[in-house]
Amino acid sequence: MEGLLNFSGWLDGFFWGPIMIYLCLAAGIYFSVLMKFPQLRLVKDMVGQLLGGKASDKGVSSFQGFAMALGGRVGTGNITGVASAIFFGGPGAVFWMWAIAFLGAGSAYIESALAQVWKEEIHGEYRGGPAYYIEKGLKSRPLGIAFAILTIISCGIMLPGIQTNAFAQAGKLSFGLAPWIIGLIYTALVGYVVFGGGKRIARTAEMIVPFMAIGYIILALIILAVNFTKIPEVFGMIFSSAFNLNAVYGAVFGQAVAWGVKRGIFSNEAGQGTGAQAAGAAEVSHPAKQGLVQAFSVYVDTLFVCTATAVMILSTGAFNVVNEAGAFITENLPGVEKSNFTQEAVNSFIPGIGGGFVAIALFFFTFTTILAYAFYTDSSIGYIFKKNTSGSGYKNAILFGRVALIAMVFIGAISSVDVVWNFGSAAVGAMAWFNVIVIILLTKPGLATLKDYEAQKKAGLDPIFVPSRINVQGAEIWDKIAKENYSEQFAAMNKAVKEGKLK
Repeated sequence: MEGLLNFSGWLDGFFWGPIMIYLCLAAGIYFSVLMKFPQLRLVKDMVGQLLGGKASDKGVSSFQGFAMALGGRVGTGNITGVASAIFFGGPGAVFWMWAIAFLGAGSAYIESALAQVWKEEIHGEYRGGPAYYIEKGLKSRPLGIAFAILTIISCGIMLPGIQTNAFAQAGKLSFGLAPWIIGLIYTALVGYVVFGGGKRIARTAEMIVPFMAIGYIILALIILAVNFTKIPEVFGMIFSSAFNLNAVYGAVFGQAVAWGVKRGIFSNEAGQGTGAQAAGAAEVSHPAKQGLVQAFSVYVDTLFVCTATAVMILSTGAFNVVNEAGAFITENLPGVEKSNFTQEAVNSFIPGIGGGFVAIALFFFTFTTILAYAFYTDSSIGYIFKKNTSGSGYKNAILFGRVALIAMVFIGAISSVDVVWNFGSAAVGAMAWFNVIVIILLTKPGLATLKDYEAQKKAGLDPIFVPSRINVQGAEIWDKIAKENYSEQFAAMNKAVKEGKLK
């Protein structure tokens, strides 16, 4: 077991070296500046488009796409991930989680808009994501297949264990249940939804995600209200530690940046390529619409839910911090695992009940995340077999992928916390490495979608996408979508062009 732990730790460190940390920050700045910070300018559009689209036989609604992506983003990273960021990086890590969320919204827009531009209809449903835009945008199917395989390994094998392990640990602490019992029950529930296919996954996420996120944030606000006098102290501690102005946490300043970005991306998935796969499945009239919706989901994940966790932990003092050598800088909870900081924080507020509430929240958070992983795995398998989706190879691959994911759900429940976290974090890093470089190479078409969207809005139109307007090839499916599903908008756009209102 020690050898596996050392290997998983090395693998995580390999993919999350300093170059990766700064690449993600630089990509977020790069896209945000080029698009003139749509995460500030177009917040109204983000919220408006959230409820704009409707589901069809081929695609999920904008909100379902948002819910699936948010379900993937809002998981154990929002509870255990925030706790581990504080444990290794101090309170300042929270600021860097905010920073990568704000900047990462730009990356999330680009990857999601590109997923829509080059989405395809496979087995009667829309599918899209990095593999698809790599093939069409970079004209390389081998690279597309490579990313699809990486997604299957990451989302189907490496990542599910993190989610179920977090809930198993919380359930053991709060309810006294053995991890293997929790694993069996959890696995059965996941199997029921996953074997129902993409539409059942989307409907389940649509029902669960809004309520779980809102309930959790409300609890955090109540705790903050009760600890109102500590607000200046909490935020002062976050900002001073983030910029190496706090003498106590000066020793972990570098770790604050690294762990804030690392856990921020693990939580909000901006630039990782997973949220783009949920975006590519949506039924919308223009790629920018779903790009804006997915950018907003990054906000909800980190600026709202992760902040809620951080506020609960820091305002109640329910945390420990260690330096790189493993020595404690702050030890408020002797003997308590970092994965249980949030439960201890809520328990200090509602003794005997708070821990159970967090465990229940973790169940919903992790459950919807695993459903998103199942959807991404299916989507990637669909890409590999897209030329023969009616054959036995495709059907057997889908079955194998679902069985493997469900098996890893159970294995994760009974595994070591550090081992599953290291492997899962490494998987996120590998996907982010690949995808961030790809979306930088595809900057031009990504930016063009937003420019086209805003031009049509300025002309008083409800934007509709016609690939030839931004000189994009390989997106012929949109010509069919525009004429068949949005004929009135298509006619209005053509009229505006003839009248010179739209170039």
